[in-house]
Amino acid sequence: MRSQLHRRVFVPLAAVGAIAMALAACSGGGTTSPSGSASQNLKGTTLNVAADWSGAEQANFEKVLAQFSTETGAKVNYTSYGSNVATTLNTKIAGGDPPDVAVIPQPGLLQSLAKAGSLIPVSAATEAAVMKNFSPDWVTLGSVDNKLYGVWFKGSNKSTVWYNTAVYTNAGATVPKTWDDFLAQLKKVSDSGVPGLSIGADVGWPLTDWFENVYIRSAGAEKYDQLTQHKIPWTDPSVIDALTTLSKLWGDSTLIESGGAQRTFGDSVTEVFGTPPKAGTVYEGDFVAGNITSQTKSKIGTDAKFYDFPSVNGSGPAVVGGGNAAIQLKDNKGAAALMTYLASPEAATIWVKLGGFTSPNKAVDMSAYPDPTSRQIAQALVGAKTFRFDMSDQAPSAFGGTPGSGEWKILLDFYNNPSDIQGTAQALEAAAAADYK
Repeated sequence: MRSQLHRRVFVPLAAVGAIAMALAACSGGGTTSPSGSASQNLKGTTLNVAADWSGAEQANFEKVLAQFSTETGAKVNYTSYGSNVATTLNTKIAGGDPPDVAVIPQPGLLQSLAKAGSLIPVSAATEAAVMKNFSPDWVTLGSVDNKLYGVWFKGSNKSTVWYNTAVYTNAGATVPKTWDDFLAQLKKVSDSGVPGLSIGADVGWPLTDWFENVYIRSAGAEKYDQLTQHKIPWTDPSVIDALTTLSKLWGDSTLIESGGAQRTFGDSVTEVFGTPPKAGTVYEGDFVAGNITSQTKSKIGTDAKFYDFPSVNGSGPAVVGGGNAAIQLKDNKGAAALMTYLASPEAATIWVKLGGFTSPNKAVDMSAYPDPTSRQIAQALVGAKTFRFDMSDQAPSAFGGTPGSGEWKILLDFYNNPSDIQGTAQALEAAAAADYK
């Protein structure tokens, strides 16, 4: 079963309040209605849960599930679907064997699954928790036709650039504010004998985050919204401008550690914060902190710090974010109870304290974040004045969320040949036209 998005999840922010009010006015949930807490007696119940998390993220999420098991008596089995969430989940659904609950990184996938009738609307208890603990934009992102299906358990600030403080100090590099200065500081690092930047682009998704941050700063939020909905083509001059900006970086081998097209995202982090460092800078979301903590001896806030993604052409500050939404695929008491639990600040706080995790749940106490850096990231996400969800995650999965095809492949091709700006724009538009239905 192919994952096809028939209507995109994007809703203009002006409509967020209206949708939230509509949700509050209608009853949510499937046929089950849990008590609203994780203290139900679910002894004898076995739940299958799937997400894309592996490694350190899987271990931390399993601690959240373990607490749910402790409080309810339910047994929870976790399976990682890796980078192929859309394909694997659709295959499981087509085969009649979906997990009870899945946690997915793409609003577009949530939208298509809800339209296909594969999801259970959240229970009344879960809806009440979401309306209480989340801002309206997150409610909207989890909703389809005024029904709430998703609980955004994890959020991410994808506008953070991480750097090795010792490398920067040795090079005389400083924190840049603008794109031109960003390139200049990378050159200082490279001139010191360490490549300025490490990129891990083996499957392509990190490159979509690069594009989105450059695009929102060079084109603005309104254009960002239009491109997200494919109301303007990928051959629009604003896209050409963003690709041109990226080509100046990706085409300069003196600034970037070689091998990025084969390097994983995790390895790009290790290259910067391992011993000895092989690069000075890595761009990606706040989840970089989790990789630093679990894979290196560097300390967040001391050896490893971040700065905001630089301004392009005088643009104001903006945050591109992402997240992972819990969805219910089987209509039973245990699955509904787990959804309610994942909407609680208590569940989020377990992972928050472990580091490398940002919660969009506004009821989470900021003091739970383990260091000033992670607290700064969370405050930026929750309080951002210009915030947009990851564009590729809102797109049809075939275009924005599938390894080896669509935007992932085309941007990887562009990374390998950044001089082909027009050809890249045309390829993106052809893929988008085929996949946006």
